[in-house]
Amino acid sequence: MKLQHILFTFLLTAIATLSFAQDSYEGLWKTVDDETGEAKSHLEIFVEDGLLYGKVIEILNPEKKGSVCEKCSGSKKDQPVEGMILLEGLKKKNDYYTGGTITDPENGKEYKCYIELKGEDKLKVRGYIGVAALGRTQYWYRIK
Repeated sequence: MKLQHILFTFLLTAIATLSFAQDSYEGLWKTVDDETGEAKSHLEIFVEDGLLYGKVIEILNPEKKGSVCEKCSGSKKDQPVEGMILLEGLKKKNDYYTGGTITDPENGKEYKCYIELKGEDKLKVRGYIGVAALGRTQYWYRIK
C-alpha cells in the first residue's frame, strides 16, 4: 500500500513538472527577424513581481555587436542593446501574456505586445499599435 502511494505521488510530481516546463515562458530564446528569417539575438525571458520581461543577452550579428539604441527615447536612448530590456511588464492572461510593451531597437519605437507559446519551444511575439490586427509577428525559438 505504501509503495502505491509513493508511486502515485511520484507520478503526480512528474506530470506537474512536465506541465510546468511546457507552459514556461522563462528561459533563453533565439529571436528571428520576421522579414529576413535572420537569427538576431539571444534574449532571456524572466518574471519579476508577477510581470514578464525580456532582456537581450547577446547580439548574434558580429557587425552589430556593441550597437546602441540611437533612435530610442527616454532611458533607453543611446544605451547598449546588449543588456537592454526589450519586453516589459507583460501580465499573464489565460494562456498568454499581454498588457506590456516591446521595443524595436532598429527603429527605437515601442509597441504594445502579447506573446503566446506555440508548443514547448516556439514563441509567438506580436508587436502592434492600437489593435493587435495592426502589427507584426515574429517567432522566437527556445535555446534552454
